[in-house]
Amino acid sequence: MKLACAALALSLAAFPALAQNVKITPIGSHPGELCANDRAIVFEDPTGVRFLYDPAHNVTGGDDPRLGTIHLVLLTHMHGDHVGDQKLKAPGAGTCANSERVPAPNSTTAEVAAAKNAALVMTRAMSGFVGNKVQGIRGGKPIGFCPQTGGAVTVPVSTVCASQTDLGGIFVAKTADAPRGVEITIVYASHVNNVPPALLSEAQRATLKADGAVLEYGPATGFVVKFTNGLTAYLSGDTGIHSEMRTVVNEFHKANLAVLNLGNNPGIFISGAHSMNELVRPASVILTHPNEPVTEGGKPRPASRTAALIKQLKAPAHLAISERTMEFDGQGKCVAGC
Repeated sequence: MKLACAALALSLAAFPALAQNVKITPIGSHPGELCANDRAIVFEDPTGVRFLYDPAHNVTGGDDPRLGTIHLVLLTHMHGDHVGDQKLKAPGAGTCANSERVPAPNSTTAEVAAAKNAALVMTRAMSGFVGNKVQGIRGGKPIGFCPQTGGAVTVPVSTVCASQTDLGGIFVAKTADAPRGVEITIVYASHVNNVPPALLSEAQRATLKADGAVLEYGPATGFVVKFTNGLTAYLSGDTGIHSEMRTVVNEFHKANLAVLNLGNNPGIFISGAHSMNELVRPASVILTHPNEPVTEGGKPRPASRTAALIKQLKAPAHLAISERTMEFDGQGKCVAGC
């Protein structure tokens, strides 16, 4: 019996990170607030894998000191407020309703990936576009696919690379000494995926304008991320209600945390309560992408649409307050910072 207990103790000591919490830090336009243009979030697994979700208009560039180490950059779709056709002039610049931004001709996604030497985790159509922008920043060879060993990519990677995934694809990232990695699956989002004209060449803009057309980059997406402590997070991306929230996200992946993008288009302010309460059914919900100033002085504005939605949610709802780190355990419960 004593030998068995000693063996168990040694086993637990060998893998201390597996029982720790996932750290989630929103990066928004105004410190301590959830503002209209906020989208970007940094996630940190207990093993040390760190990734940025949708850089958007929320960073000042690839060298934004709020980011820290970034191993992966996840992108859901090519709209300017996600790929980042503009960047934040400075934290706190402008108002919470309309942050002050300046052009980002290479996209904030490419700027961060180039500065952090990060892996691009997104569909191949989008990573091809972002990879070309990274190449434009850095020069040199085209961006290749990330090398894998045993089905996983070890981070940090030696140079910017692409995940080689598409809708339904799985990408695993792990640190060198971790027994297992963070598993990222690309899932469906009910949305469109056209690139902002500001990031296209003049020739492309002229061609599209002549036909009244837009340039689509495949399907818009979300992600399901399985962390090493057991937390399974559904990152919705911009999406309307759809049946795969139940069949894929809930029944198959069993997500216990949802990071829900709000907004009028595609209408989650209307369908969000049903989506969360009846389809995804997570233990907790983080609300972001509000398209309205949700807080003032760090406190929720009672008249906001976000406040109205919170009242309809069965699971505890947490606001994605900029630069406030939340910690979640493996069951999807916030245990610190909420």
